[in-house]
Amino acid sequence: MTSKSIKRQVFEVLEKGQGNDYWSRRFDIFIMTMILLNVAAVIMETVESIHDGYIEVFDYFEYLSVFVFSIEYVGRVWTCTYLENYKHPFWGRIKFIFSFMAIIDLLAIMPFYLPLFFSIDGRVLRVLRLFRIIRIFKMGRYSTAFNMIVRVITKRREELLVTLTIVFVMLILASSLMYYVENEAQPEAFRSIPETMWWGVATLTTVGYGDVYPITPLGKLLGAFIAILGVGIFALPAGIIASGFDSEIKQRIKEKEEKEF
Repeated sequence: MTSKSIKRQVFEVLEKGQGNDYWSRRFDIFIMTMILLNVAAVIMETVESIHDGYIEVFDYFEYLSVFVFSIEYVGRVWTCTYLENYKHPFWGRIKFIFSFMAIIDLLAIMPFYLPLFFSIDGRVLRVLRLFRIIRIFKMGRYSTAFNMIVRVITKRREELLVTLTIVFVMLILASSLMYYVENEAQPEAFRSIPETMWWGVATLTTVGYGDVYPITPLGKLLGAFIAILGVGIFALPAGIIASGFDSEIKQRIKEKEEKEF
């Protein structure tokens, strides 16, 4: 067996498998299982009693995970030249390394390797260990649901950007108005416009934590108006995304029907 045929087989296994591709499908299931177990491990490690009782199990599982994900990353960099966008043996690999999914793959293993080469503060190390939760984004390569979310957001990015701009403008206006109305009555709570933005975010999102609230009659009237306005504003992106999912699902059904005929 030549190196080219081995490389081709590795590429086919690493790529998302089709229904009749036995080894590739098994590899997909294996990687997705590893990802889910890693996420569960990161969560359970934060429970002190579980972490202290099974610290060696967590450590050995992390070694195994990093080994598997490292081999996968190296394999993808090695075989990426089979993809049309990365055909060049050098520049293609450089381009691949800086692609979104390749960066996710690298970030998934980086927290393990960084302390081996650099002296890192214990607090930073804790953050890096928690950073392993990013491994869940690796599922985007295998999950149809993840891919659909990305496609919907990509197709509706212009509408979403307009909506987010409206939300940002409303946040600035609401926070500025409330600052000038309430600052004199509550100088500690509404000390500046940036600090008033906390109230603006809580009100526009209709969360309303209640830690900061207006006490003047004009402030209450303004707060009520902004809260009602927030319901409509934050319904816009939800409607856009829902419409995008509806269109995407209909498109998938249409493609499936065309294949059947």
